[in-house]
Amino acid sequence: MFIGIDWGGTKMEVIALDRDGTTRARHRIPTPTSGYDACVAAVQELVAAAEQSAGEAGSIGIGIPGSPNPRTGIVRNSNAVLLNGRPLGRDLEIALGRPVRLANDANCLAVSEAVDGAGKGEQLVFGIIVGTGHGGGLAIGSKVHAGFQGIAAEIGHYPLPWMTAQEFPGPKCWCGKHGCLDMYACGTGVELDYRVTTGQDRRGRDIIDDKRRGDPVATGVYNRFVDRLARSLALLTNVVDPDVFVLGGGMSNVDEIYGELPGLIETYIFGDSFETPIRKAVHGDSSGVRGAAWLWKGG
Repeated sequence: MFIGIDWGGTKMEVIALDRDGTTRARHRIPTPTSGYDACVAAVQELVAAAEQSAGEAGSIGIGIPGSPNPRTGIVRNSNAVLLNGRPLGRDLEIALGRPVRLANDANCLAVSEAVDGAGKGEQLVFGIIVGTGHGGGLAIGSKVHAGFQGIAAEIGHYPLPWMTAQEFPGPKCWCGKHGCLDMYACGTGVELDYRVTTGQDRRGRDIIDDKRRGDPVATGVYNRFVDRLARSLALLTNVVDPDVFVLGGGMSNVDEIYGELPGLIETYIFGDSFETPIRKAVHGDSSGVRGAAWLWKGG
């Protein structure tokens, strides 16, 4: 049995899967706000609940916002800042009394969709979370490819490609730099663009609804968003050229983007055509937690 945990900023979720992907148990709790130790204890509780429901023990994989340094085990680059500087894997192994595998949550998306989702049967799957931020994950042969330093596919923190004069230098990102894709090609970017354009705050889903009703300001915001997303995928195609892109996160549910992205990407890539499939994640919000469980699939 494979146990996966999705460690999110607002909720923690556990799933227990059979080898064929059948769900044996599933639980969700709010992420504790009282500190690191409380979060580690919450993981213990989730594992215990899943194993009690399923009636057996399992391997444990955990998807986190951020990534562990492959040599020190120290977590870095997490927007859940309480994880940064912590030896999370070691602490969880002590708490749970068994080996634990950690991976970035976007890598878990890629693994999940490579094993039995929108990228099933493909050798190289690039998963992109287009949600509050813009994150990437890479699965090769249905396994995480984290890279030598454990930061492969950290696409949210390179600058928006082919930046226009109006876009330069871009808003300041939480990482301290300016112009990151994490501030452009995502829900945060849509809301920020609307705020800069109108001086008003509006939720991303409402902006998309306005666009569908023909509102010209919302349409302009949407058009800039999908063009910026296309630039990200074009750069990834030039560098990695995956067999398939799989999109997850809230903005991946905007169905219009799938028809518009290929033509836009073609104008940016260094090639004569763009034919790479772009698919919505089959498992949706469950891709992260399922991918965490599959970190142990295949040994």
